[in-house]
Amino acid sequence: MSTPPLYALRAFETAARLGSFSRAAAALHVTPGAVSRHIATLEAWFECRLFIRQGPKVIITDAGRQLANALEESFSAIDRACHTLRRQAGKLRLKAPSTLTMRWLLDVLQRFRQQHQRPEIELSSVWMDKDSVDFAREPYDCAILLGDGNFGADKRQTLLFAEWLIPVCAPAMATAAREDLASCPLIHPTTDRRDWRRWLQHSGQHPAVDLSQGLVFDSLEQGNMAAMSGHGVSVGDLLLSQQALRAGLLTLPFSQAVATGEGYYLVWSANTLSPQPIALLQAFLLAHVPGPFPDGILRRGKAPR
Repeated sequence: MSTPPLYALRAFETAARLGSFSRAAAALHVTPGAVSRHIATLEAWFECRLFIRQGPKVIITDAGRQLANALEESFSAIDRACHTLRRQAGKLRLKAPSTLTMRWLLDVLQRFRQQHQRPEIELSSVWMDKDSVDFAREPYDCAILLGDGNFGADKRQTLLFAEWLIPVCAPAMATAAREDLASCPLIHPTTDRRDWRRWLQHSGQHPAVDLSQGLVFDSLEQGNMAAMSGHGVSVGDLLLSQQALRAGLLTLPFSQAVATGEGYYLVWSANTLSPQPIALLQAFLLAHVPGPFPDGILRRGKAPR
């Protein structure tokens, strides 16, 4: 054999993690003596001490700790792979940002369920300061993320639609915003106020606007809701604001939409065990992207392709 017995490695990893042979035995449903024998087998195999035994107490050695760290990561990967295979036929676990979920994704997934019994989409709507996913540590099969398309060599992605920023406000505030935006209260949907900065830079207008003033939120959804309530002029994602615009809850005081260079991507692991369900979801999402652009909108900046 090129490696020690798997059951001995599992016994050692459990004992190292729990710090006790007896607790490891209880977790594995074996006797403490069996755990001790498994570890003795490994010590003979590696020709080094993995634990120092002081009566009923055991202390892991440096060599043991090195092996335990590697085994914990490896057994976690095995557990995730087995868990994914058990669920593969029936479910896809999808991570998505909260504004995208509320303004587009929920409706699209409802249509998906009406047309496809499998896979069942298990959605987690998550607030993320910066959209990201770690498939090795997070319980997801795929994610929809806002970014520039560079999510890492260990991932695959496809662009769903680009982000286009544009000012939005309640209809009653539109005239005042057009006449003198600098005198209107601003709503910042990001804590670093980057969305207003991006729009002002590319629109080339309204140099007197003071970005240090206004209400600050941490999501486009909150910014849109505050704008609907008449608290000021926010910056929204044009495509994700379509429903509110059609309903008359929001209006566009200006016609310039600015591409940020980012977009919403469906992202999955390069080593996914669920390629066919993800491909089915990908095709459906691409067939139901939000739009079209309203008439008369001037586009500024470069959108991802």
